[in-house]
Amino acid sequence: MTTLENRPNTALLVVDMQNGVVAEAQGRDAVVKNIASLVEQARRKEIAVVWVQHSSEQLGSGSDAWRIVSELIPGEAEPLIGKRYGDAFEGTQLEAVLSGLGVGRLVVVGAQTDACIRSTLHGAFVRGYDVVLVGDAHTTEDHTRWGAPPPDKVIAHTNLYWAYQAAPGREAGVVDTRDVDFGAPP
Repeated sequence: MTTLENRPNTALLVVDMQNGVVAEAQGRDAVVKNIASLVEQARRKEIAVVWVQHSSEQLGSGSDAWRIVSELIPGEAEPLIGKRYGDAFEGTQLEAVLSGLGVGRLVVVGAQTDACIRSTLHGAFVRGYDVVLVGDAHTTEDHTRWGAPPPDKVIAHTNLYWAYQAAPGREAGVVDTRDVDFGAPP
């Protein structure tokens, strides 16, 4: 039900699953496994898989920390979007790529929940996309030393509030990996 005209397709958006981003993330291995299964399912169903990769001072382009985790390998024909801001749309070609693919619905996975995932969810939603968050396929590291809640609470809270996100002409929701349907609205 996206507000984007002539954009009936769905894409799996894999955000920042990089060595330096998820090395100490909550439930890292389970999240990577869930994302790998979704990538495999999307490819089988010929659903676009779009990868996002963050660069910063801590994630220098070409460094080991910057590389996508070895368990997840982008396909040669799958778009890879480099970004420098939390919202994967900001200052990137993501919108142009998704438009070219006729995508109006995103299934979002990746890291970090309290930064790039939240920013990208909201960025997509305000741009008119339907946005599904896969509740057991996003993660973050422990930021409690800076006053944040523990990672499991950050993840749970994000799943809670995104399940109730609403706006005219757009749909949002949260599903678990086992319940992802690339063809159905949230």
